[in-house]
Amino acid sequence: MADLRSDTVTRPTAGMREAMATAAVGDDVFGDDPTVNALENHVAALFGHEAALFAPSGTMANQIALQLVVPPGGELLAGADAHVVTYELGAAAALGGISTRTWPSDGAALDVDRIAAMIRPAGYPSVPTAAIAVEQTHNLGGGGVVSLSALRDLRAVADAHGLALHCDGARIWHAHVADGVPLTEYGTLFDTLSVCLSKGLGAPVGSLVIGSREQIARARIIRKRMGGGMRQVGILAAAGRYALDHHVRRLAEDHERAHRIAEALAPYGVVDPAQVRTNLVPLDLTKSALDAPTLAAEAAQRDVFIAAMLPRTARLVTHLDLDDAATDHAIAVLSELLS
Repeated sequence: MADLRSDTVTRPTAGMREAMATAAVGDDVFGDDPTVNALENHVAALFGHEAALFAPSGTMANQIALQLVVPPGGELLAGADAHVVTYELGAAAALGGISTRTWPSDGAALDVDRIAAMIRPAGYPSVPTAAIAVEQTHNLGGGGVVSLSALRDLRAVADAHGLALHCDGARIWHAHVADGVPLTEYGTLFDTLSVCLSKGLGAPVGSLVIGSREQIARARIIRKRMGGGMRQVGILAAAGRYALDHHVRRLAEDHERAHRIAEALAPYGVVDPAQVRTNLVPLDLTKSALDAPTLAAEAAQRDVFIAAMLPRTARLVTHLDLDDAATDHAIAVLSELLS
């Protein structure tokens, strides 16, 4: 069986379960959980920021961060297929009163000049732009990595206009491994970041909001308001710390398997291996006899599970629980179906 639907389907390893079972815990709402506090301090330091806050999900972490940098009635600029726009159920508007305006997405590529031209200054009757959000790596962009040079250019634009810059860094660990950019280098470019422990790293749950001490003090209030105040959550924080200590470098193995899948399926005209940089393999089925739901259904009958993202776009994701044998099985089944 090969489950390539997402890198969130992993199970905790034996070592991770041991870390969870033996974690020192306290009441995190009171700030008394030592394992949570240690994880927050560790992650903040990894990105060169002052503080971080543990949250139960990536969506909550993103939405807390957006509320830190965009006031109600303010505007956020993001890509048209950004996760904060397409996969968080309108939370920015529903929870934060945030207006969003998008630029046409081209995977992980950023047209910084185009983004700069979209910025609206304060003053009636326009909605003032308050922040810009980018995604690293880019989910619907097939796990593409936003280049460091583009991020630096975007930071300069944000500074010139007095805007905040947020990073949805759910898979920023993959960008770090793929391009060798230090996490602190990414951290210096953003006012706020969200990073995920359950995508790729193998933790069962958890993300963190990263920012200044003042921002994280506010974030703690927002998290509680959103129902994210947790008690003896050090059991989960211990899994996240274990993942950071043991599962970051091994992401290169996932990247290699993803590239191997892309090379094998390239002859069927559904993927360009040169565009597969990390652990996501997008399949473009516009010229295939099979649409994405049909391919997913037929593959599932052969114990290969993939995600139908759009009618003609499927996604394969390599991860901690996908070994070489499962990869080979997936390649064999998908090659047969696509041929």
